[in-house]
Amino acid sequence: MTAGLSELKAEGVGVLICGHGSRNRLAVEEFARLAEGLRPRMGGLPVEHGYLEFAKPILRDSLDRLRSQGVQRVLAVPAMLFAAGHAKNDIPSVLNTYSAETGLSIEYGRELGVDRLMIGAAGARIREALEQSESDVPLSETLLVVVGRGSSDPDANSNVAKVTRMLVEGFGFGWGETVYSGVTFPLVEPGLRHVVRLGFKRIVVFPYFLFSGVLVSRIRQHTELVAADHPEVDFVSAQYLGDHPLVLDTFVERVEEVVGGETAMNCSLCKYRAQVLGFEDEVGLAQESHHHHVEGLTDGCDLCERECTGACQPDGIPIPLGGHHHSHGPHGHRHDHSHSDQHSHADDHSHGDQHSHGDQHGHDHHHHPYPHADHPLGPDTLRKTAQQGDGSSTQT
Repeated sequence: MTAGLSELKAEGVGVLICGHGSRNRLAVEEFARLAEGLRPRMGGLPVEHGYLEFAKPILRDSLDRLRSQGVQRVLAVPAMLFAAGHAKNDIPSVLNTYSAETGLSIEYGRELGVDRLMIGAAGARIREALEQSESDVPLSETLLVVVGRGSSDPDANSNVAKVTRMLVEGFGFGWGETVYSGVTFPLVEPGLRHVVRLGFKRIVVFPYFLFSGVLVSRIRQHTELVAADHPEVDFVSAQYLGDHPLVLDTFVERVEEVVGGETAMNCSLCKYRAQVLGFEDEVGLAQESHHHHVEGLTDGCDLCERECTGACQPDGIPIPLGGHHHSHGPHGHRHDHSHSDQHSHADDHSHGDQHSHGDQHGHDHHHHPYPHADHPLGPDTLRKTAQQGDGSSTQT
């Protein structure tokens, strides 16, 4: 289909890959490398990438660059794994505003989603980890734990569970569990401590993230904490997705879907369009971006060389960076929140989030409160436990 894309170049068509952005240098480098890897797959179309926050270029600057190259029609694709707030709300808000101000035609694609290619990429990362493992434990005695980003959108969270099941059945693992890095439950460390009780000899922990960042680093750290307490279990850490060729192929498919008018959206379980159990009061919330105040902010953390080690938040609470850390209520609000809470989906943009970003921010977004934040295995409960203890947090 690349040949079909090449025919659009004469029509002034360009491509924009929309990312979240991160203070983590390695994550930003990885995103730029992914965008660079997409260029030869796009049939010669101009390709730019941009971010919502914490990195440059911001989306508006990238759109400006496309216009300077003669682009009159932009095919924009969110670099998000699943459908929650960033691609349902924040990115469309920026794109719609820019289009209204400039008259530029912008057509918006869907998130990467639960897709055969993405499952293939995940399977490849897990296979790599198994091949590098010194253990000869059979798959039937191995448990797979997939770690999702965590969102206040139950639709996005449930998609991670579906990915887990697809991988468990695809490999024939003895068991599979899904945990999350933040916002929802179960979080990584308490989830792993429950999983160990099942008695499997080997546990593979796979972060279903696109890029590096503080969350991926903390997943490794909490895995190591649990592994240290259970030397009888072989813990294997798999690599996150990164710019695997099948991930790049998925991006190409999403662009081709926009061209063909095939951007199918699953709105039946979207909490902003339908009465979803437990989230009924969020139907029709106003669509607005929460990122304008940190667009292009690039004062990154200097506690790590490139890859984030989590040194900025030894107790789970991030050290303020650049004066942009603000508290949200009695417990504060860390970087591991989903921007998925204020949307009005009367427009034709209805997708994507669950991604990897390594930022540590706490700016005020006026999010609708997540109803299960105080779950026994959720973020508020673990934060309270950490504050009551000696500062050595078990939260993720």
